[in-house]
Amino acid sequence: MLRWTITFIIIAIIAGVLGFGGIAGGAAGIAKICFFIFLVLFVLSLIRGKR
Repeated sequence: MLRWTITFIIIAIIAGVLGFGGIAGGAAGIAKICFFIFLVLFVLSLIRGKR
């Protein structure tokens, strides 16, 4: 999941540099969603691992 986040961040940066604002915004939005899903799953796995 973290790998997808990094991929979309890189796509957003490249699209932003090249002037594709809509694509950069979309990729950044997807990266945010993937990152928050990753954080939730990570915290849940930490909690389950302690039990």
